[in-house]
Amino acid sequence: MTVAPQRFSDAEIQRKLSERKGWQRQDSAIVKEFVLGGFTEATQFIASIAPIANAMDHHPDVHLHRYKRVKIILTTHSAGGITQNDFDLAAKIDALQP
Repeated sequence: MTVAPQRFSDAEIQRKLSERKGWQRQDSAIVKEFVLGGFTEATQFIASIAPIANAMDHHPDVHLHRYKRVKIILTTHSAGGITQNDFDLAAKIDALQP
Protein backbone atom coordinates (compact mmCIF):
# COMPACT_ATOMS: atom_id res chain seq x y z
CA MET A 1 0.00 0.00 0.00
CA THR A 2 1.34 3.42 -1.00
CA VAL A 3 1.15 6.13 1.65
CA ALA A 4 -0.02 9.53 0.41
CA PRO A 5 2.34 12.45 1.04
CA GLN A 6 1.56 14.63 4.05
CA ARG A 7 -0.28 17.85 3.25
CA PHE A 8 1.54 20.98 4.45
CA SER A 9 0.09 23.47 6.94
CA ASP A 10 -0.48 27.08 5.87
CA ALA A 11 2.71 28.11 7.71
CA GLU A 12 4.76 25.41 5.98
CA ILE A 13 3.41 26.46 2.59
CA GLN A 14 4.32 30.10 3.21
CA ARG A 15 7.83 29.14 4.32
CA LYS A 16 8.35 26.94 1.26
CA LEU A 17 6.96 29.62 -1.09
CA SER A 18 9.52 32.09 0.28
CA GLU A 19 12.21 29.73 -1.05
CA ARG A 20 10.73 29.53 -4.58
CA LYS A 21 10.88 32.65 -6.74
CA GLY A 22 7.66 33.47 -8.57
CA TRP A 23 5.49 30.69 -7.15
CA GLN A 24 2.25 31.71 -5.44
CA ARG A 25 -0.46 29.92 -3.58
CA GLN A 26 -3.81 29.61 -5.27
CA ASP A 27 -6.29 27.75 -3.09
CA SER A 28 -4.93 24.21 -2.65
CA ALA A 29 -2.19 24.57 -5.27
CA ILE A 30 0.99 26.47 -6.04
CA VAL A 31 1.11 28.33 -9.34
CA LYS A 32 3.68 30.04 -11.52
CA GLU A 33 3.48 31.59 -14.97
CA PHE A 34 6.49 31.42 -17.26
CA VAL A 35 6.90 33.76 -20.23
CA LEU A 36 8.90 32.17 -23.02
CA GLY A 37 10.32 33.63 -26.23
CA GLY A 38 7.48 32.41 -28.43
CA PHE A 39 5.15 29.54 -29.19
CA THR A 40 7.91 27.09 -30.11
CA GLU A 41 9.84 27.81 -26.92
CA ALA A 42 6.67 27.47 -24.85
CA THR A 43 5.82 24.07 -26.31
CA GLN A 44 9.42 22.90 -25.90
CA PHE A 45 9.31 24.00 -22.25
CA ILE A 46 6.14 21.98 -21.69
CA ALA A 47 7.71 18.96 -23.41
CA SER A 48 10.77 19.25 -21.15
CA ILE A 49 8.55 19.02 -18.05
CA ALA A 50 6.89 15.77 -19.16
CA PRO A 51 9.76 13.32 -18.49
CA ILE A 52 10.44 14.88 -15.09
CA ALA A 53 6.77 14.69 -14.09
CA ASN A 54 6.55 11.12 -15.35
CA ALA A 55 9.66 10.08 -13.42
CA MET A 56 8.21 11.62 -10.25
CA ASP A 57 4.72 10.25 -10.99
CA HIS A 58 3.52 13.76 -10.17
CA HIS A 59 1.81 15.59 -13.01
CA PRO A 60 1.06 19.32 -13.10
CA ASP A 61 -1.82 21.07 -14.76
CA VAL A 62 -0.28 23.00 -17.67
CA HIS A 63 -1.91 25.89 -19.51
CA LEU A 64 -0.42 27.43 -22.65
CA HIS A 65 -1.99 30.78 -23.42
CA ARG A 66 -1.28 33.93 -25.34
CA TYR A 67 1.12 31.85 -27.49
CA LYS A 68 4.14 32.13 -25.19
CA ARG A 69 2.85 31.98 -21.61
CA VAL A 70 2.85 28.72 -19.70
CA LYS A 71 1.02 28.50 -16.39
CA ILE A 72 1.96 25.57 -14.15
CA ILE A 73 -0.40 24.47 -11.37
CA LEU A 74 0.86 21.97 -8.79
CA THR A 75 -1.17 20.16 -6.16
CA THR A 76 -1.11 16.67 -4.69
CA HIS A 77 -4.56 15.26 -5.34
CA SER A 78 -4.00 12.19 -3.16
CA ALA A 79 -3.25 14.44 -0.17
CA GLY A 80 -5.94 16.99 -0.93
CA GLY A 81 -3.52 19.89 -1.05
CA ILE A 82 0.07 21.05 -1.22
CA THR A 83 2.90 18.68 -0.26
CA GLN A 84 6.65 18.36 -0.57
CA ASN A 85 6.09 16.69 -3.96
CA ASP A 86 4.74 19.97 -5.32
CA PHE A 87 7.75 21.95 -4.17
CA ASP A 88 10.16 19.28 -5.44
CA LEU A 89 8.60 19.43 -8.89
CA ALA A 90 8.51 23.24 -8.77
CA ALA A 91 12.26 23.31 -8.13
CA LYS A 92 12.90 20.96 -11.06
CA ILE A 93 10.70 23.06 -13.35
CA ASP A 94 12.51 26.23 -12.26
CA ALA A 95 15.83 24.56 -13.09
CA LEU A 96 14.69 24.15 -16.71
CA GLN A 97 14.64 27.90 -17.25
CA PRO A 98 17.73 29.38 -18.93
